[in-house]
Amino acid sequence: MIAIASLLVVIGVATLVVRMGALALTATGMPAEVARFQARSAFTGVGFTTSESETIVGHPVRRRIVLFLMTIGNAGFVTIVASLILSFSGSSSTTDAIVRALVILGAIVALGYLSRTSFFEQRVTALLARLLDRYSDLELRDFHHMMRLGGEYAVIELAVQEGDWIAGKSLSELELPDEGVVLLAIQHADGTFFGAPQPHTRVESGDTLFLYGRSGAVADLDHRPASVSGDLAHEHAVAEQEQFLEAHEDPDGSHP
Repeated sequence: MIAIASLLVVIGVATLVVRMGALALTATGMPAEVARFQARSAFTGVGFTTSESETIVGHPVRRRIVLFLMTIGNAGFVTIVASLILSFSGSSSTTDAIVRALVILGAIVALGYLSRTSFFEQRVTALLARLLDRYSDLELRDFHHMMRLGGEYAVIELAVQEGDWIAGKSLSELELPDEGVVLLAIQHADGTFFGAPQPHTRVESGDTLFLYGRSGAVADLDHRPASVSGDLAHEHAVAEQEQFLEAHEDPDGSHP
């Protein structure tokens, strides 16, 4: 029974590691569903051939997260196989082996059900977020989808922090539409809400922005520092948006 208990512990830890990896990928701006799939793919070493994997290869932080999951996944697979063999090595009869198999199967089903409950989702996600914030250099941002629309487009909430490229600038200076991002509303730190920001409206640290655009464009904006590199990133984003519009231009010359 000790071998069975160790097997279940390993499976439980593996579940937490995959969840932590998905949370870390989400913190980099990746959509939650894609992050969960890519975390499982990296941990198990299969299914890593989707187009979303390109967004990981080209992102240094995501590459580190995926490399960690791959490394832990290989070690975890060996441990699970070894524990599984030990779980049945001491079986005295066929009946005993069947009972052990049923116990393991039932425990795995219970763990799977528990991991999908809202209680587990909220409590464990909050715990993992605190651990990532304390013991890693990955900056967890208040960045999440509020409404997913067609394709890559979504309405997204973004928290402005000190040192961000967008902080301390007016909307006319930011030129967000040139990047394919539309600012719908601003909520200041004191709770004041502006539903129709004007070109002279300034974005300050502590504000919460409600943006519409492609998820990748908003994710890049969220991680852009207030420096020369941030200005260069803005120019690159504008050029990238122009290329995107040209690639998706309709035959009649109109844009999506």
